[in-house]
Amino acid sequence: MINSVRLLAAYDEQLRTDAETPSAVAVTQHGPLRLVTFAGGRGFVTYRDLGGADTDTIRRLVPEALAHYQADPEIVRIKWKTRGHDHAPGLHEALLENGFTADEPESIMIGEAELLAVDVPLPEGVTLRRVSEEADVRAMAAMQDEAFGNPVSDDMANALLRRLARNDGMELWVAEAGGRIVSAGRLEPVHGTDFAGIWGGATLAEWRGRGIYRALTAARARSALRMGKTLINSDSTEYSRPILERYGLIKVSTTTPYNWQR
Repeated sequence: MINSVRLLAAYDEQLRTDAETPSAVAVTQHGPLRLVTFAGGRGFVTYRDLGGADTDTIRRLVPEALAHYQADPEIVRIKWKTRGHDHAPGLHEALLENGFTADEPESIMIGEAELLAVDVPLPEGVTLRRVSEEADVRAMAAMQDEAFGNPVSDDMANALLRRLARNDGMELWVAEAGGRIVSAGRLEPVHGTDFAGIWGGATLAEWRGRGIYRALTAARARSALRMGKTLINSDSTEYSRPILERYGLIKVSTTTPYNWQR
């Protein structure tokens, strides 16, 4: 039987390190916080834990972290990644007081890669493939923006192209129908760990409920196993969580991103 306590411990020990941010431009340690800078003017705050910080300490750390980014005029947005199992008294209130807004919570899902690597039939006319050419990457990113209800922009495509140029193991997978990308997602093997993450899963509304996301997930899991990765992790929306649970992944905690924009 898969032990959720063991999986959560592996998540904390293996993923809440520099392995969490392989494409970082810079990382500054500030107390327990890792203040990460990504290309494109993005800041990202994460940590292994908050070191037992009390409410007063957290109320001090939040504006100090914000000031670090505000001092860099190129930073236009910041994401602060919280986890539901952390001891973080007053963090929600401190983030709101400093201009952050909370997104919807997501489920931290973890499980054995082999549980996902199953055969999933695809609808007639739908095919899967791995992509890396610029035109494909831009079409994939535009589809994801559309699926998530966001304005189509070049930001994600540019970030993905920079990642591919680094050749750090990230893979992009798409499902196509009639020459159009209808679903997509990333595979992120985490160097030096047992994990590969499945991220960015998006399917156009009219193509949902047909097994396409499940098939893309299975393809990514098979690729992860070929790399020697035995565990899969994902921060899942309420749409994708039940799909992963059906294949034996377990919700071990929650994560809520808080966002700030200049």
